[in-house]
Amino acid sequence: MRIIAVINQKGGVGKTTITANLGHALQKAGNRVMLIDLDPQGQLTTSLGIFKLPKNGIDSVLLDQASLQTVEIHTRDNNLVLIPAGGRLVEVEHLNDGGVSRATLLDAALQREELDYDYVLLDCPPASGLLSANAIMAADEALIPVSGDYLSLNGVAHLLSTLKKFEALRSKALQQWVVISRFHTRRRLAKEVRTKLLNHFPNKVLMTEIKEAAALAECPAIGRTIFEFRRTSNSAKDFEQLAQDLIERRTH
Repeated sequence: MRIIAVINQKGGVGKTTITANLGHALQKAGNRVMLIDLDPQGQLTTSLGIFKLPKNGIDSVLLDQASLQTVEIHTRDNNLVLIPAGGRLVEVEHLNDGGVSRATLLDAALQREELDYDYVLLDCPPASGLLSANAIMAADEALIPVSGDYLSLNGVAHLLSTLKKFEALRSKALQQWVVISRFHTRRRLAKEVRTKLLNHFPNKVLMTEIKEAAALAECPAIGRTIFEFRRTSNSAKDFEQLAQDLIERRTH
């Protein structure tokens, strides 16, 4: 089972879009996939068609040690399961007791249960609080979306500094991948950012860029993935290829 945190502390880089559509692409490729919404805003939950946050979700797991199975939602079929955000998720950010163990609540929850999944994708909030810390401590890998602008590059530098701080607390190294998102193929700046990423992160940038597309922006409003909304679109093909990149660890 590969546990992957989709993480970047900068907002607007496409974390939730990637989590939802990459998760569905991995499921379509024959994998069992669990998606966990760690953003108190619940945008992943909404993107998968659940427009009102359930009473219990990952908040109950982290705060009350509820079982993941008691809050899971089979959004498409048994091979694509969502652990939604819940209304109390923001309370995790304000936990004062427990010291370092506050950052291992999710890891403990995943270890308590015998999960039968190929992939667990964690949709992280755009902040460097306890929820992101829990994702970093629980994950085997970090998937870092970077959009084609220089502010995103600054965001990656900040994130890498954060990840380095957790190295001493983790029992093993965190494999890091970069995915170029919201990519404008004709924009010179986007190409320059892509070149910088390839130079700074050799063998870590996944082969497929997720290109900017109106269809991807429209999907969350109707609670569908790109495969349900525009299954023959170029965006759907991008995510199919990105899933294969991740499965086969294909990089530049």
